[in-house]
Amino acid sequence: MMPLLARIVAERRAIVLPLIALALVNLGLYIFAVYPLSVRVSTLASRAAQAARLKAAADKEYADARGIATGRERADLELREFYKHVLPADVAGARRSTYARLAQLAHDAGLRADRRSYEADTTYKGSLAKIKITMVLEGDYAGVRQFIHSLETSPEFVVIEHVSLAERPQSENVLTLSLDLATYYQPEPHGS
Repeated sequence: MMPLLARIVAERRAIVLPLIALALVNLGLYIFAVYPLSVRVSTLASRAAQAARLKAAADKEYADARGIATGRERADLELREFYKHVLPADVAGARRSTYARLAQLAHDAGLRADRRSYEADTTYKGSLAKIKITMVLEGDYAGVRQFIHSLETSPEFVVIEHVSLAERPQSENVLTLSLDLATYYQPEPHGS
């Protein structure tokens, strides 16, 4: 007795051989056409995903660069406004805007101006010019605090560089406040 499979193949040879041939053709097509295409599609899909990630990163870098450029433009505009509306235009304007104002702030705080001096700082290196202001004031602690607060919140551009506070000998509640201040202005361009 022949095995069952061999007997089926022998009796139905006209149907089985074409089916085996089709199965082999199908397997060949899968090995030589479908599988390589599926690998290629998979590779292309991963490359597309990587390209999408790179594009998203590039878009973020572009947005960051635009933000920096916009921020720089805004900073330049604010700096021009600061130079135009806050900083004095020249040395005379710097003295004018601070001399009377500092005296008024000291008076309002109940402090007595003992000494005050202004001089150009020729050692300062920068695009602005600097005026050094030295003040010595006398009064009580509350007045000192009020003066410093008023100075820091005033619209004039005055920088406190150094503060020294000492009690005056043989007097109660009288303090001596020594201040080194600075203000800046835009110097005239050379060659004008």
